[in-house]
Amino acid sequence: MKWRVTLVLLSFSTASMIAGAQSSTEGRGLAKETQVRGYWIDPSTGLMWAGKDNGKDVKWGKAMTYCRDLRLAGYSDWRLATIDELQGIYRSANAPGENPRSRSHEAEAMTFHVKGNLFLTGNQWSSSRRYDDRGKPSGYAWRFDFNEGRSFGGDELWFYTNKRALCVRRSVE
Repeated sequence: MKWRVTLVLLSFSTASMIAGAQSSTEGRGLAKETQVRGYWIDPSTGLMWAGKDNGKDVKWGKAMTYCRDLRLAGYSDWRLATIDELQGIYRSANAPGENPRSRSHEAEAMTFHVKGNLFLTGNQWSSSRRYDDRGKPSGYAWRFDFNEGRSFGGDELWFYTNKRALCVRRSVE
């Protein structure tokens, strides 16, 4: 009986290792495919995401302009994602990214938790503004941190350190 339990456990361990290796290989393939094409289409929402963010510090207004001016995959109707859209592509699995070079350190690899293996380099501004007690847009906007999996609504629009633009559009596919 003891050898049967050992055999069953060994079989499960082997199957788990094979499945893990396959999903890791599939993830690397998806990451490479996303970066080659330059975009990813979320099958659950139909949204088309740019394969990477803008790659450098940017204020909120510049992030909005960056996406509005983006020409990618033959489309020109890109926009900055809403906070709900950003939250919708968060996942607990890892995706490659980079912490860009700064005055205090060289560029270094970093892991973000994002679907589609999008290449991120910082926190992502959203197009979602904060409103004051009269319902008017305030000087604050929401951002999403794919490293921690949290949204923050208190960033002033002029603040730019570690803030990026990740663009999205409605897909026709």
